[in-house]
Amino acid sequence: MAEQKEIVGSIGEKLGFTPHILETLGDLDPDFLHKYRRCDHKILSDGALPAKIKILMALAVVASKQCEACTVAQMKSALKNGATKEEIMETMEVIFITSGAPAVSACRDALKLLKEK
Repeated sequence: MAEQKEIVGSIGEKLGFTPHILETLGDLDPDFLHKYRRCDHKILSDGALPAKIKILMALAVVASKQCEACTVAQMKSALKNGATKEEIMETMEVIFITSGAPAVSACRDALKLLKEK
């Protein structure tokens, strides 16, 4: 149980809010949180692609799904991992070309983080 709380806490720290659905899923199936953590680690680790590029790819994917909270989380992660304004704006161009204005609109709050930087 303490390990589950630590995992949810670390995810919440990265996202900037506690995703209560993960607490529920962890209660139902503690192994789920371990799987989530492994996936999260894979994105945040350099491999054939640097972590920063994988995070920008994740930003594009969640924007295409129009998940505003997800775009904020990925933007925080991108900035934490050294993404530049130019890289983020180029990612926004890809988002617009591939997913249109609704996907760009889903990045509204995420882009405010870039503006603050």
